[in-house]
Amino acid sequence: MTTPDASGDFVQSLARGLSVIRAFDADHAELTLSDVARRAGITRAAARRFLLTLESLGYVASDARAFRLTPRVLELGFSYLSSLSLPEIVQPHLEVLSREVDESVSAAVLDGADIVYIARVPTRRIMSVRITIGTRFPAFATSMGRVLLAGLPDEAADAALAASDLAHLTDRTLTDAGALRDELALVRAQGWSLVDGELEPGLRSIAAPLRARDGRVVAALNVSTSATRDSVAHVRDAYLAPLLKTAAGIDAELRLV
Repeated sequence: MTTPDASGDFVQSLARGLSVIRAFDADHAELTLSDVARRAGITRAAARRFLLTLESLGYVASDARAFRLTPRVLELGFSYLSSLSLPEIVQPHLEVLSREVDESVSAAVLDGADIVYIARVPTRRIMSVRITIGTRFPAFATSMGRVLLAGLPDEAADAALAASDLAHLTDRTLTDAGALRDELALVRAQGWSLVDGELEPGLRSIAAPLRARDGRVVAALNVSTSATRDSVAHVRDAYLAPLLKTAAGIDAELRLV
């Protein structure tokens, strides 16, 4: 098989320019000309040309002794991030969170009065129905749904509740519209929601919002577990901190999109 390098399609100067950028990292934030040449595997003369070009473009700054990258290099990653869909951004974070808490984790968006799953990492079967991407549940009875409803303006949240079939899914399901509004106010104030057995008996979950650059709640993230393994207090004490940390990491990426 012909490699790009051997085919004539490989732009060596571009590859060398990128190697100059990659020469900098957290442990080598400032480098001399000789350092860059050595770490990039190119001559000092080539390193100088690339560095001066990058400096003229605003990607590198220098003083009398050393060179360093500027924040403008972040633009090189923005195009990639902006091309990603929400599930693609969320999924790697879910995988890390699931390994940390050893529980099933999911992300969902609001569609009318329902939540729709957009990403998921299951660890074990905790519901009678199998959850896949695209699975829908009534928002009012789920932790992610309440986070998403709480992120809406009051009128929109009221409209979503009015459009919901506030049925008793279990003997714990909160179905009174006024009580649900109070619950959404609490969720909005504290920044997370915990639901205990309202969607399905024995299912406990805790959720947090995911926010876009403008602060809008665009999705929700949750950790789900079984009541046979975890008490309500344990769900809050063990899972809330890593959940909020993961949500903050996702939010940081969403702000770049």
